[in-house]
Amino acid sequence: MMALVTGRLVLAGTPIGDVSDASARLGRVLAEADVVAAEDTRRLRRLTSDLAIQLSGRVVSYFEGNERERTPELLQALVDGQTVVVVTDAGMPSVSDPGYRLVAAAIEADILVTAVPGPSAVLTALALSGLPVDRFTFEGFLPRKPGERARRLAELAEEPRTMVFFEAPHRLTASLEAMGEAFGADRRTAVCRELTKTYEEVKRGPLDELLTWSKDGVRGEITVVVAGADPDKTLTPAELAAEVAIDEEAGTPRKQAISDVAKRFNVPKRTVYDAVLAARDPGK
Repeated sequence: MMALVTGRLVLAGTPIGDVSDASARLGRVLAEADVVAAEDTRRLRRLTSDLAIQLSGRVVSYFEGNERERTPELLQALVDGQTVVVVTDAGMPSVSDPGYRLVAAAIEADILVTAVPGPSAVLTALALSGLPVDRFTFEGFLPRKPGERARRLAELAEEPRTMVFFEAPHRLTASLEAMGEAFGADRRTAVCRELTKTYEEVKRGPLDELLTWSKDGVRGEITVVVAGADPDKTLTPAELAAEVAIDEEAGTPRKQAISDVAKRFNVPKRTVYDAVLAARDPGK
């Protein structure tokens, strides 16, 4: 008979800003862990100091650069019956942070996986945004390259659910500009920065207004919440092509007509362009 695996993997949510948001359970789990795998060991030491707890287990670094190589070592600790706690710089491990590989490996090995819930930038920003919260999708960080970013956003142009993104402050303006091109300049948006911290700020408004605001420079941790597409404004490809044809008949050049229709109905220019091509050659 095979021996039962008694190890336990704990995903521990840490404060996203205000350390007093840490739960008593978080401190207890960290203090009792055999191994603490931390995205940044220096931040872990700062957290344990603020919580006045002493770690009894060993501490190992576990970040994007070594996640693949370190996962087998942590899995072996679990197989050996140890309790491994994973913490990231802020929030819940594996949500745009290290952790997924180890969770998948632990589940495959039939090891118990549990969590110590904690603050979430995704849910906090969503709640503060003033946008619909009944249905939403978390999209993480957008691609850094402009072309890849534009393609990702084009795929989301007709997404009806509220969308939540993470973004680096130095890329915020470029991302808001790309969102305006993909979703329309008037799409309702909220930019949330430094959530739960001293300088917490939530800016709400249409994308074009937030784009202008962002050009002065924005600092801190950023979460962007964008309203989903309004299904009542969605036109079929044939209807979009007809709108372009009406503008062309009035004397507007085709390129400009496509741009005008895209803005008028809050859809990507590429969608209108494809609709015009399909109308010209319905066989394709």
